[in-house]
Amino acid sequence: MIDAAITQLTGGGLDTTAACAVLGRARATHYRRHPVTPPRPRPAPVPHRDRPQPAALTGSEREQVLAVLHSDRFADAAPAQVWATLLDEGTYLCSQRTMYRLLEREHGHVTDRRNQATHPPRVRPELVATKPNEVWSWDITKLKGPTKWTYYYLYAVIDIYSRYVLGWMLADRESSELAKTLFNETVKKEGVKRDQLTIHADRGSSMASKPVAFLLADLGITKSHSRPRVSNDNPYSESNFKTLKYCPTFPGSFGSLAEARMFCADFFTTYNEHHRHSGIGLMTPAMVHTGQAEEIHAQRTAALHAAHAAHPERFRRGTPKPPSLPEPSWINKPTDQTEETEATASQKHQRTDSNRLTGSARRTSGNWPRSIHGGTRRGICTGSATTTAPATPYVPAAEPTRWVGFPSERTPWVSGSSANAPSTTASTPTSNTYSPRSASPATPPRRGSARVTPAS
Repeated sequence: MIDAAITQLTGGGLDTTAACAVLGRARATHYRRHPVTPPRPRPAPVPHRDRPQPAALTGSEREQVLAVLHSDRFADAAPAQVWATLLDEGTYLCSQRTMYRLLEREHGHVTDRRNQATHPPRVRPELVATKPNEVWSWDITKLKGPTKWTYYYLYAVIDIYSRYVLGWMLADRESSELAKTLFNETVKKEGVKRDQLTIHADRGSSMASKPVAFLLADLGITKSHSRPRVSNDNPYSESNFKTLKYCPTFPGSFGSLAEARMFCADFFTTYNEHHRHSGIGLMTPAMVHTGQAEEIHAQRTAALHAAHAAHPERFRRGTPKPPSLPEPSWINKPTDQTEETEATASQKHQRTDSNRLTGSARRTSGNWPRSIHGGTRRGICTGSATTTAPATPYVPAAEPTRWVGFPSERTPWVSGSSANAPSTTASTPTSNTYSPRSASPATPPRRGSARVTPAS
């Protein structure tokens, strides 16, 4: 409309400026939309390197600089030394940067004089477990003690397929000999045969120590290690420790080693027997580790079918299905891409979550048992569980390896074994058990007390 009006006014003898003023349009806007002459053709862009530089050296000057640098006098001298020597003699050819640029860009003579040591890329560990006792993962974490710079060291071994904590130990120091004892007792308790098991760990001092390596070799166990500075190569142990430290009842610090042991005993028993893990079809680690997964899955399917038959109108998407059975658990599931190098894996670790693996050891805040104090808490509660047993109750797995007694005793003991069972006294319970709920939290177990197990 405005363009037609301006054309009509200018055709009647009015100039373009007056016509734009009458209609309220800027003159520059009108000329920009209706150019009188076509725009001038622009030349093709020229790269900066190809543009003529008035301050650049000529061809003869470049040859002169290179001849001086390659001469016998300056063959073993750096460009800075050549530049300073010539300047002291009253000669200036070019700047130091230009010397470096000529040597690097045109002739490639700026290199290291010596061969630099390079490390080959680390092989990414790729492990898979299709049933219990095929791949174990273990690690060590610190628990804060009563004073500053005081820590207790928690050793834990976990089966990556069932997520079952097979053995754990708490000590006041990190030692390869203690780890050796833990593995020896745990392997005996699980009845692992030769060439059956692979144990994965990071590259800590205890994990890569000779005592542990010699023990695993004697037992016929294959060992595997994470790549340096790649923490998500060991996700199952890391996730288990995070679940421990994010527990609502985790105190943050412990007043004594005995108090820490009581907490860990209660935690791992609740984790193994009552925690419904999302990574294994919302079953407990004990169910999967003892081979009850298919039976419980069938019971869940029958219960859902019965509920659907009774009230089909409540299930609009058809017959409901229970969570699937546990799938094979991987550590670094192979992909179609080229194998990652150590540097690429380190960069990828900074951008991804530590639980990126198939069948990951992802910690959930699922359905936890109600504590003795009442109410549902997120995380593992330290009370006795109130759960509904299946039609055919499963048999709980053997209790994990524990470290009982004071630090000075250093006596390994496996739950369920009577070889190292301590003798009871008149003050010990008649059931030969010690319940952390029946005593004050501040009262540690006495020396030579009976076995430490959580109350049922």
